[in-house]
Amino acid sequence: MTKISIKILSISILCLLVMAGCGNQKSDAENSKAILDTISLSNKDFALAYQDGNKIVATSIDTMKQISFGGATNPAISPDGSKLAYTVKDTAEHTGIWVADMENKSQSQLKVNSDHYDQAVWSPNGGSIAFTVINGKNVWKIAVIKSDNTGYLVLDSASKTHVYSPTWKNEKEIVAQDLVNLYTFDVAGKLIDTKPILSLLGKDFTIASHNRFFYTKDQQKIIFTAGNKDVLHGLTGPSEAVYLLDLTSKKIERISPEGMNVPYVFVTADDRIFYSGTKAPFTQNKIYVSDLKGNSKLVVDQGTNPTAALK
Repeated sequence: MTKISIKILSISILCLLVMAGCGNQKSDAENSKAILDTISLSNKDFALAYQDGNKIVATSIDTMKQISFGGATNPAISPDGSKLAYTVKDTAEHTGIWVADMENKSQSQLKVNSDHYDQAVWSPNGGSIAFTVINGKNVWKIAVIKSDNTGYLVLDSASKTHVYSPTWKNEKEIVAQDLVNLYTFDVAGKLIDTKPILSLLGKDFTIASHNRFFYTKDQQKIIFTAGNKDVLHGLTGPSEAVYLLDLTSKKIERISPEGMNVPYVFVTADDRIFYSGTKAPFTQNKIYVSDLKGNSKLVVDQGTNPTAALK
């Protein structure tokens, strides 16, 4: 994979300890369990989910109510806060996405025809999930599936080009990039727009496979992460930050503060910008939330890969 690979951590497939229905499993993917720190999974009070070391944490926005469990990565909380998608890896090195219903305590794996799929992201109303998947030709693609686990479809399946980091432009359109172009697909897989990244951003930014592009609610701006030319002493590798591009004026403004390395951003359908970043000595990532004007505040003192529900 080019530049920076999509990160898939080595973890065992899970069956949440409090969840029923595990039965008599036969595969490696169904034999191991995660450890849940609390048994309270009821109510729709969960507004934020993030990674904390080798566990996932789901919490209320004020962090007063919280659950966590190990053995999973890359959380994605649904817009209504009732479901949580996450990536797991079994003993055969297969990666897949599971979805936990935090109200009825059930969980299931997405029905995908691949041994490697990752990076779930919910559509604005929670009706579908987009994600990355390796197809039969060992090429990373974007796929979509309905929230009821039906209708699995690989987008742009005929192309030989890797495509990365899906986001939702709206309920019917999915955005992804291949390091060169920013693509928009409809949910039926039709390519409906192509924007050269260089023409959008200019030469001052570098793009890697994990960089994501989110359209704002009015679809007039794009929020993204990218590598920059900042020199941050003590940081290994290039520095990254969160930026906002005005598609009309072509002006780019920085959202995350200078002196911080920010490789991950998530934008809710109501235009709240969540990102994880670290400052010198670049050892502990924290999670922040910002508005479109760059007014940021600290949300979580230790964590990465935030994803949030709607208010």
